[in-house]
Amino acid sequence: MQYLLLIYGNEGAWEDMKDHERDGHFQDYMKFTSDIKASKHFLGGDALQGVKTATTVRVRDGKTQTTDGPFAETREQLGGYYLIEAKDLDEAVKIAARIPDAKIGNGCIEIRPVMSFNG
Repeated sequence: MQYLLLIYGNEGAWEDMKDHERDGHFQDYMKFTSDIKASKHFLGGDALQGVKTATTVRVRDGKTQTTDGPFAETREQLGGYYLIEAKDLDEAVKIAARIPDAKIGNGCIEIRPVMSFNG
């Protein structure tokens, strides 16, 4: 089954890190990504640009409205994602727990099963 692992954290945390901490955290991500590719769990994933680049779209009464910024004002921002293949939720949880942002500050990983309409 496919799961989307949504990575939430505080964008400001990166700015508050010392250079060596930021470099180490980035290396942790590179190792995690390499490991899940090797284990054949990885299907896709990327980091996202900051919330200042976000645009939210709504259609109301047939009119498209856009708003600068993310949908919700929160302390945590969606920073990236991994699309993985896992046998069940338990395996997805084990993989998500290894994502570096799950271990720092107010970081958390949201796991969402993917609904497949392709058969």
